[in-house]
Amino acid sequence: MDIEEIKLFLRVDGTDEDLTIAGLQIAAENYIGGAGVIKDYSNDLYKLAVKLLMAHWYENREVIGKVDKLAFSLGDIIINIKYNQVVVVV
Repeated sequence: MDIEEIKLFLRVDGTDEDLTIAGLQIAAENYIGGAGVIKDYSNDLYKLAVKLLMAHWYENREVIGKVDKLAFSLGDIIINIKYNQVVVVV
């Protein structure tokens, strides 16, 4: 996913946070991949899951509270993606 699309979602201007955002994208992809979801940026739900997770981590750099709402919505999105993925066997 293009960093400009992510920055638009995060409402970030400039380039000062680009390295942080790139690191968060990799971490979010790995987190979602660890849940069994195949990386697929053509799937809008996948993109949303990555953006939601990145936004949560970006806006909540401390580890105090605020996890329950995100965990619930992100979990639902991951389950939806996971069970609606089309597996192509070649």
